[in-house]
This record gives sequence, C-alpha cells and structure tokens, in this order.
Amino acid sequence: MTLTAHPTRIAVHQTGAHIGARIDGVRLDGDLPAETVAQIREALLAHKVIFFREQHHLDDEGQQAFARLLGGLTQPHPTVRSTGLGNILPIDAQHGKANSWHSDVTFVDRIPAISLLRAVTIPAYGGSTTWANTAAAYAKLPPSLQALADRLWAVHTNAHDYAGRADEYRVGGVDVKEQAYRDEFRSQVYETEHPVVRVHPETGERVLLLGHFVKRLVGLSATESAAVFELLQSRVTRLENTVRWQWAPGDLAIWDNRATQHYGVADYDDLPRRLHRVTVAGDVPVSVDGVRSTARAGDAAEYSPLP
Repeated sequence: MTLTAHPTRIAVHQTGAHIGARIDGVRLDGDLPAETVAQIREALLAHKVIFFREQHHLDDEGQQAFARLLGGLTQPHPTVRSTGLGNILPIDAQHGKANSWHSDVTFVDRIPAISLLRAVTIPAYGGSTTWANTAAAYAKLPPSLQALADRLWAVHTNAHDYAGRADEYRVGGVDVKEQAYRDEFRSQVYETEHPVVRVHPETGERVLLLGHFVKRLVGLSATESAAVFELLQSRVTRLENTVRWQWAPGDLAIWDNRATQHYGVADYDDLPRRLHRVTVAGDVPVSVDGVRSTARAGDAAEYSPLP
C-alpha cells in the first residue's frame, strides 16, 4: 500500500452496516493538511470507529502529534500514573485484560471524546477488539424504551468490581502485577452521575451512555437497576451493531468514545499484547433535557481540562 501525507480525498471503505470503516493510503503524522484532518474527522463521526493499516512509521511521539490535530489531549489516565509515557497509556496484558464492554473513563464528568490505539506488540493469535455503536443502539430502541432511557441517570465509578471479576483469590494465587495495577486504578475514587442518554455534542445524535463503569441507576432498587441496565446494555452489544478488528503490526484504530463501547477479546492465552492509547479531551455530557452530568467524587481537572 502506498501512503501519502497529502491525499486530495481519503479512501473510506465501510466495514459494516452500522459501524466501522477502513481508511487507506494516508500516512498519519502531525503535519497532515487541515483538509485531510477534516475528512478523517468526518469519517470518524459517520462510522464511529476507523482503522488505518501500515502505519509502521508511527512511534509514541508521532501518535501524539497526530492526535493533537483532533483536539487537546488528556493525561494518560486519572489514576494510573506509574505506566504513563507522556500522553500515552500502555494497554498491556501483563496488567490485566479489559474484556468487558465499556467506554473509556466514564467515571469522570468530562468523558474523553476520541481514543487512538496503536498496535505495538501483537500476539500470534487472538487479541482482537470489538466496538459497538451506542447511537445506533438508541435509534433502534422501541419508542417506549427510548422514553424510559431518556429519563434515567446512572452513577459511574472506578471503585467497584465493574468487570465482575472475583475480589478474593486463593492465598499465593494472586498475579502481583495485575493486582498492583487494579489497586492503582482504584487509588483515587471517582464517581459521576451521567444521563443514560446523552446528546452527542458534534452530531446531535442521542447515544446510550452505559458500560462496565455503571454502578447503579439512580432512583431504582439494586434488582431494578440491574434488570434495566442489562436490558439497555444488551441492545448496545447486539452483534449486528458491532465491528471486530484483528490487529496487525502498524495498525491504528480511532474511535468516537462518546458514541461507542469496546471490548478487548481475551483469547490469546498468556501471549504478550501491548497497544498504546492516546486520548483526546471531551466535554461534560448533557441529557436530552439539557442537564449536565455531575461529579459526586473526585476532581478530573488535572486529567482533562475542559475546553
């Protein structure tokens, strides 16, 4: 494939009816023309997640430089600071596997807008990532469920066992690196009340704001909360609403974190897997009736200054 930093028009190849597109022929760097960046952003908003192959020239510096063309960058993570590299957060299997559906960092009030993930070390098999379109999921809800979801609010936090993993282990059976990472992840508690349906700030679409950081739905009992959450979350992750990407060296994926959830598939045994993530700062979600999300615990100003 021949890459160019100055294409007159990018080549966008849709990968599914509801989500995903591959963009060919573009050499990503921090010097792309504004017209090319605008086309990339247009494709991202339309397809929610876009993929680039053969970006072998990109390193951490180049990935960050390109990401800045899409907006201001956040710190690597609100709580995980020991592994950060500039604005890069390494997603490394030795720290655990994020094999549950989520949007990035929804436990803070200013949810990241865009995430860029670059392949660094890819296992010989497995290790793909799947994305789901939360705007399409909302649009396909029956009107009665849309009306219910429009009025719901959820508490998101980093301080509970969101992935449903066991907190108790056999003595001597704990993976020390993974446990240290989990402890750092929870070292500062964040808790935010978000609308279950937010209005996308660029497209105006209504999107479902759920995922594995949801602790409970406001005003419902634990049983009711779990049942309603599962009802709506299952609509997000229907297979026809998803796209699955098998990573190769040189790949870069960019997704609209405001309109997607994703899932890293843990089907690569104990093989090494490492990807580097850069995050573009977002804003505070707004409900369908114009009410902004509210932080209950934790101040994310240092992680991601608001525009």
